Amino acid sequence: MPTRHPERTRILTKIMTTPRTDLLRQAEQLINGDRNNQYGEPTQDFTRTAALWQAYLGTPIKPHDVAALMCLLKLSRISWQPDKQDSWTDLAGYAACGWETTL
Repeated sequence: MPTRHPERTRILTKIMTTPRTDLLRQAEQLINGDRNNQYGEPTQDFTRTAALWQAYLGTPIKPHDVAALMCLLKLSRISWQPDKQDSWTDLAGYAACGWETTL
């Protein structure tokens, strides 16, 4: 059902934003825009990365493992610098991409 006042809705949404909403929106823009354009679809990219890691480590690695391990990397960085928003944004993005690789 279309909104009767789309401009009012847009303004209210912008006013009612929270830091967590801003972070999730940034992550969404990265994984569906900039990062997606640079590295390709997450499942494709993580599958390629999994194959490289698997060859290097000699143990089976799946695309969702790549996402989980990248989340651990971001958590390590957050433990050193918890006020760096970029690490939190990337963590959210890796979680979303990891979920997508399981579908």
